[in-house]
Amino acid sequence: MSQTVRGVISRKKGAPVEVVDVVIPDPGPGEVVVDVVACGVCHTDLTYRDGGINDEYPFLLGHEAAGTVESVGAGVTNVAPGDFVILNWRAVCGQCRACKRGRPHLCFDTHNAAQKMTLSDGTELTPALGIGAFADKTLVHEGQCTKVDSAADPAVAGLLGCGVMAGIGAAINTGAVNRDDTVAVIGCGGVGDAAIAGAALVGAKRIIAVDTDNKKLDWAREFGATHTVNARELDPVETIQDLTDGFGADVVIDAVGRPETWKQAFYARDLAGTVVLVGVPTPDMTLEMPLVDFFSRGGSLKSSWYGDCLPERDFPTLISLYLQGRLPLEKFVTERIALDDVEGAFTRMHGGEVLRSVVVLDR
Repeated sequence: MSQTVRGVISRKKGAPVEVVDVVIPDPGPGEVVVDVVACGVCHTDLTYRDGGINDEYPFLLGHEAAGTVESVGAGVTNVAPGDFVILNWRAVCGQCRACKRGRPHLCFDTHNAAQKMTLSDGTELTPALGIGAFADKTLVHEGQCTKVDSAADPAVAGLLGCGVMAGIGAAINTGAVNRDDTVAVIGCGGVGDAAIAGAALVGAKRIIAVDTDNKKLDWAREFGATHTVNARELDPVETIQDLTDGFGADVVIDAVGRPETWKQAFYARDLAGTVVLVGVPTPDMTLEMPLVDFFSRGGSLKSSWYGDCLPERDFPTLISLYLQGRLPLEKFVTERIALDDVEGAFTRMHGGEVLRSVVVLDR
């Protein structure tokens, strides 16, 4: 039998979000109903609200979530009722050309629940990133649930569902940062600071944080930055070169995703160094550069999707490191809020006041 819960929706482009009744169907084959405990407020949710993803309104927002499996549909084997899980938007299919070539982290046909959650009048909802977790409960595909140690704080664990995993993975998985590497990170919001934390975790000897906001540079130091550069006061490329004996960084991560920051990343790296783009550009952005510069500098130019993560591999490991005190995931949680404060959280996030607001569901 279906059940009705509270959920946060975006009804039309740019309009304030609303808390409404959402109807959750019983799980069908391969589906799972998750009792959501906490869900982070990610910039992607704001982008959905503002029409930057698509126009399939109304959206059920929220996707950086952790919770407990309430019920499962036929054929579900990955999880069972009572399991503590982090939700993810990369439920790999196992059958596409990427999966068959041993690259499931690049899966081109990820799964979502087949059934739709709806408003009480039957209007179908589009769940953000196939999850829709600003709600008391949500319906997902079993592959979107990754079981982790239940000792983890749900408000912390859920952040691996998107932005924090994207940043850590950009450093470790995509950028392949190693011990003694020099790393520069441009943009020190949640994703950038996660990249800094990832670089520190694997032992990078020098981590240079670049931003235009001194508050964000202070945050970056807390996650392991050894040097900071305010780009309003200093030229980032020249300063990074000065800090690396004139050579440039081994890996430069662009966590902003604008043409000007990508160029800074390109020219701030060492010869044969690596650039990782993890900040998301908008469709109208273009890049014009001399082609000879690409040839003469060599190295690798990479884009990082979801930190090139494989949830079933990466989430349990990172939660274990957090519980051991080796990965300070708790520092990303700036505030814990109620379900009806999501719109306010968007305002604070846009103003750079928080790293992450996390919705904690009342029980």
